[in-house]
Amino acid sequence: MSRLRLTHLTRRFEDMVAVDDVSLDVADGEFLTLLGPSGCGKTTTLRMIAGFLAPDAGDIWFDDRRMTEVPPHKRNTAMVFQSYALFPHMSVAENVGFGLLMRKLPKAERAERIAEALELVSLTGLEDRRPGQLSGGQQQRVAIARALVTQPTLLLADEPTGNLDSKTSVEVMALFQALNEQGITVIIVTHEPDIAQYAHRVIEVRDGRIIKDHSVAAPRRAADDVLTMDTETNVQEIGAAKEAA
Repeated sequence: MSRLRLTHLTRRFEDMVAVDDVSLDVADGEFLTLLGPSGCGKTTTLRMIAGFLAPDAGDIWFDDRRMTEVPPHKRNTAMVFQSYALFPHMSVAENVGFGLLMRKLPKAERAERIAEALELVSLTGLEDRRPGQLSGGQQQRVAIARALVTQPTLLLADEPTGNLDSKTSVEVMALFQALNEQGITVIIVTHEPDIAQYAHRVIEVRDGRIIKDHSVAAPRRAADDVLTMDTETNVQEIGAAKEAA
């Protein structure tokens, strides 16, 4: 069954066609990557799915509802931004819970959801810190927790590893894979082919069009790659210590 369906989606910016007649089905529980260079239309597509941009033509269907008729805060979707988009004057807990204020949930339920989301991204204990006191990887985890706190069934991420070092990028991908294994449908935008190999399916985009749609026969396991990177780091540190001695 298709959880998400794009039909003849088109978006223009003045004289430029950013997304050109894109049609795509995404299955329930799928982990999909939109892969392509900057300016190819992948982020515009993602922002239309999220409801931040309206298409000039075409439709977006999610769980048999026309998404263009549903306000963003009422969609069962959430988005993670490349730049984290955290409020610097707010604590981690306040950032994570910000989206819940619009839903007018009781304070006790908000606190419970915030605690659960922070535990999922391994940030328990950092609730009172400000974004400026966190590493880039920790800030991205806060952004992911903020998305998860609304309990979405579709998680969208725009270049979630774009500002991170190699190891932290793989750690973030391990988190996305774990969330997908819990049943959340995940769509990630990236320009990095190695990051795309962690998904079930890769959609290659050029000049606003889909040029290739293929399944990944054996997606890489990010958690295994993290362990390998840790082992290699330990070996290098031991070698350096022996040379110093």
